[in-house]
Amino acid sequence: MTAATWKLVIAPMTQEEGEAIADWRYDPPYDFYDARADESELVLLLDPERRKNRTFSAREAAGELVGFFTYARDGDVIVVGLGLRPDLTGHGLGTRFVEQGLEFARTRYAPGRFRLSVATFNERARKVYERSGFVRTRSFQEETNGASYPFIEMERPA
Repeated sequence: MTAATWKLVIAPMTQEEGEAIADWRYDPPYDFYDARADESELVLLLDPERRKNRTFSAREAAGELVGFFTYARDGDVIVVGLGLRPDLTGHGLGTRFVEQGLEFARTRYAPGRFRLSVATFNERARKVYERSGFVRTRSFQEETNGASYPFIEMERPA
């Protein structure tokens, strides 16, 4: 599988997919993103009502689950959350993954802008987002995983 030929199928997340993603484990320091590290994130994956109309699975053409996207409207902005399966991170697939998720959101929601947030330590993800046209708009502290952590908010035109 190469990034250039990677074509995703993005669809509403099923319960089975949510449970599978909840069990993904990332290597340190990215284990910060393990769904079970934060109860509120876990609920978003496992509660069908909370997932409804906002949480989507991403599968590659042969049907293998490779990631997920969440979308929330804030005026003319779509706030994007995303996750790539742990064994696929660090292999040059991130930009293609992000771009396909944004294209799906563009078609579904017709936003003016996209916004996302990333933990300050996650330089790997920040570089992917910058390659996808996102620019830093602010820094802030976020309560997650039982403590307060520094985050960066990034935006780009849709």
